[in-house]
Amino acid sequence: MLAEYLGREGFDVTAVHDGESGAARALSGNYDIAVLDVMLPRVNGVEALRRIRLHSRVPVLMLTARGDDVDRVVGLELGADDYVPKPCTPRELVARLRAILRRTGPAAMADAAGEPLRAGPLVLWPARREAQWAGRPLPLTSAEFNLLEVLARHAGRVVSKAELSEQGLGRPLARFDRSIDVHLSSIRHKLGSRADGQPWIRTVRGMGYQLVRE
Repeated sequence: MLAEYLGREGFDVTAVHDGESGAARALSGNYDIAVLDVMLPRVNGVEALRRIRLHSRVPVLMLTARGDDVDRVVGLELGADDYVPKPCTPRELVARLRAILRRTGPAAMADAAGEPLRAGPLVLWPARREAQWAGRPLPLTSAEFNLLEVLARHAGRVVSKAELSEQGLGRPLARFDRSIDVHLSSIRHKLGSRADGQPWIRTVRGMGYQLVRE
């Protein structure tokens, strides 16, 4: 049903029905984005995502059971770019897909400035979707790249979770949505700590997050 609906919306869709085949297709390099259900035969969606992230940063949107926070958080920690709880409306799925593709597709790269964005040890090339930290390549998922880019553009000031969701994930912040926190926890781990032992991305309680400028 979703494949048929997405086809009518202009997407060129391939549907497979087990996690092993899905991971193989996602790693083929022939697709712009993968929609991955958690509940799949042979290899479940979480394991399929793990296999994809070992070799590729292709954007992945997870479909999770409504209220299943464990699968949702695990998926985000493994590098999913977003999730949609089931049952979902096809219109919501299309909106989420287009929001991710606007930030990762060729048009976004062509429109982005060629000059790097610098914030302390961080260097981002939005046009190439590449990042360096202290002179070394920084591997990021597409969602992590988007959120770090927002923080870098506002380095030194606090950015609210609502702003991060709108600008980084392309959707309004929903109540009880922990995806921002999970993505930023992963980024913190990749950046390590400052000389004083504190993280490079501060949590400002009740306000948002701040990329520390030194």
